[in-house]
Formats: sequence, structure tokens, C-alpha cells
Amino acid sequence: MPTELAPAKVNLYLHVTGRRADGYHLLDSLAVFGPAADEVAAEPATGLSLALDGPFGAGLAAEADNLVLRAARALAAEAGIAAGAALRLAKHLPIASGIGGGSADAAAALRLLNRLWSLGFEEARLGAIGARLGADVPVCLASRPMRMGGVGEVLSPAPVLPECGLLLVNPGLALATPAVFRARMGVFTPAPALPSAWADAMAMARDLAALRNDLEAPAIGLCPPIAEVLTVLGALPGCLLARMSGSGATCFGLFATAAAAVAAAPALPGGWWRAAGALHPAR
Repeated sequence: MPTELAPAKVNLYLHVTGRRADGYHLLDSLAVFGPAADEVAAEPATGLSLALDGPFGAGLAAEADNLVLRAARALAAEAGIAAGAALRLAKHLPIASGIGGGSADAAAALRLLNRLWSLGFEEARLGAIGARLGADVPVCLASRPMRMGGVGEVLSPAPVLPECGLLLVNPGLALATPAVFRARMGVFTPAPALPSAWADAMAMARDLAALRNDLEAPAIGLCPPIAEVLTVLGALPGCLLARMSGSGATCFGLFATAAAAVAAAPALPGGWWRAAGALHPAR
């Protein structure tokens, strides 16, 4: 079966810059894609179906309408065709964990079915479809470092990134994004000026340390183990920066190299989900 990876989205920083009249928060964030991914597969079929497997697949079994199926129907409607595909989602990313798993799955389905159905849609057209499914779908569709604005759907080029490694860690707890936003208090944080490039991971970590994830404090209030994860990550040899991604509860450690991130992972407590390695290569 043709397959497509759905890599984890990692927010290196996330500032809440304002709020729209409809209640949605405005964001500024630098998103990269990490060393773990779900996998979507598809083959021709009559009608649409979705099979789930992988270590976190059972957690989606009760969903009445998975985002992968919604993406497939939206693409077929845009193309004016009858939707037909047998889809399989291998779920390796924790659910509701701040690394865009559902959005990445939808984006992978759009890319894969665009090929399977020989539609030839360009990324911009797929992105417009994705934006109607969720604010994170366009950046996941690109699956390359991007700066996110608006509610997440306004994308611009990221600075040129140096070689670095990421260690992703989740304490085994799901955290609903709306609840984290509701718990957020305080003023808004302006969007920072970023350089056009960073010379090395140390320079990038130094600049990122002056920024923040505005959702980290409210997420810790709802899920205190996040604070322990951050403390443990920050104390690992070679960790240049420890921060929560998105609305949590997944956190990341930034390392100078992929090898350093992989070497640090065994020191983590048992029972925590983890993934270590290099940034996902740009598409």
C-alpha cells in the first residue's frame, strides 16, 4: 500500500499575541517536525474506510469521525469525485499531546490521496482544504520548518536552522487544547524578531531561551507532571533547552546533535513515551 509519514509538529516557542472577536487566540510560533511520526496508508477501494493500528490506535477507536476520513471527504469534494480508498492509520504519536498528531494525520491523508487519485493539486490548494479541517493542518501539510501566525494557518519561512537533535517526552497523559487556552491568564506576548539563520544549535537555544511557550504555565496547572518532565529534560547532559510543545503535555529537549539526543533518552524514567533523533527532513 502507498504510505505517507505524518511527523510530529514541535513548537520551539509559542506566543499568544492576541484574540479575535470570535474568541480564537492569535499565535506566533516556530514549528519544526520531530523524530517520530504516524503513518497513513491507502489503496483503491469502493467507498471510504479506515483501519487503526499502532500503539495508540485503540485510543481513536471510539471516534465517530476521524480527521483522516474528514480529510479524504474534503479532498474528494474539492475534486468533484466520488471518494474511494481503504485507509490505514498506524498511530505512533500520543493522542492530545501538543505535537499535532491529528492534524499531521489529516495532512498526510491529503498528500497521499492527492497522489492515489492522480489529482495533481499543488500544496497551496491542499493547504486551503486543510485550513478548513484545522488550523494546524496547513503547517503539517508542509512538514518543514515554518513560522506560524494567525490562529496557526498563516505560514511564512522559518530561519535557516542548524544541525540539532530533539528528544520528545510525554508523561503518558492527554491534555485537551481548549482547556489549556481557557486556563490561560495574563497579557498577550508580542511576536519576536527572529534572525534569518542560526550558526549552530547553541546560538538557536540561546535565542529561544529568551522566548517562551505561553501555554506552558496553564498546562502545568492542569497537568502538574509536565513540570517534572521539564525538570528531568533540562538536567540531561547536553540538553540546551527544555520546553513544552503546543498545548502539551509533550515536552522537548533541544540538543546539539541527533546522536546527543538519542544518547540522553535512556536516562529518562520508565513509563514515559519518548522519541529522539534529528529533525524530520524538509519535504
